[in-house]
Amino acid sequence: MQIYLIRHGQTDWNIRGKLQGSMDIELNQTGITQAKLLSNTLLNSDYNFSAIYSSPQKRAIQTAQILSELTKVKYVSIEGLQEINFGEWEGLTWNEIEERYPAQYKKWSVNQRYSKPPKGESYQELLNRVLPAIHKVIKRNRENVVIVTHRAVIMCLQCYLTNTPFDQMMKFNMDNSSILKLDSKLFISENVQ
Repeated sequence: MQIYLIRHGQTDWNIRGKLQGSMDIELNQTGITQAKLLSNTLLNSDYNFSAIYSSPQKRAIQTAQILSELTKVKYVSIEGLQEINFGEWEGLTWNEIEERYPAQYKKWSVNQRYSKPPKGESYQELLNRVLPAIHKVIKRNRENVVIVTHRAVIMCLQCYLTNTPFDQMMKFNMDNSSILKLDSKLFISENVQ
């Protein structure tokens, strides 16, 4: 079984470089267009899937709804797939965070997996909720599935599955409406640390 991880379409905050995190930001017009183009890509390729799952955040749900409408495959929103909670850093750019929270940012920069922003969560805490959600999807399905989620979720999973240090996660950066194909077997033998 293949899992197609898809990053949601573009939002205005993506353009401005603002951290969205747990904020419930909607797609902009470009994001809606990206989701439609993505649907056409899925329909006109060898991507076969029987279900679409989505983060409960608006930008992911809107992307999943468009995919569902155009591919005629039902979508379900499930908890656990939402973006990392960046706490007090949400709505800021990385430069603004570094200026306003220099000590916390420095601590976070050297230990991104376990450190967390003020009133936010760590990447390990993100893994602790995302991995059970993915296991739930795998248990419910025998055929390929699409999971519409967020950039940090996807990069975090790639670091975890490839044993890459979390301070190097940007090498797994994904554009809006990009697809990452993973074999579900990767999730069978792993353990949350």
